[in-house]
Amino acid sequence: MTREILINRTVETLQRLPEDRINEVADFAEFILKKYDEQILRKGIEKLVSESKAFAFLKDEEDLYTVDDLKEKYK
Repeated sequence: MTREILINRTVETLQRLPEDRINEVADFAEFILKKYDEQILRKGIEKLVSESKAFAFLKDEEDLYTVDDLKEKYK
């Protein structure tokens, strides 16, 4: 189904709903849009950070600890 068909079908359905239900649908659509915007923003930030040279010095830094250092030792 194309985007245009889905939009038209949704509008037709909305026209048959009472006003309080339309408000619910509008709130839900805004919620989904907010989540979508946050996801795009998060991906953009991840891309900027991954391509940034700000923490490149950490790649050249000597490892001070190993996995064994993380294990708790009991006597």
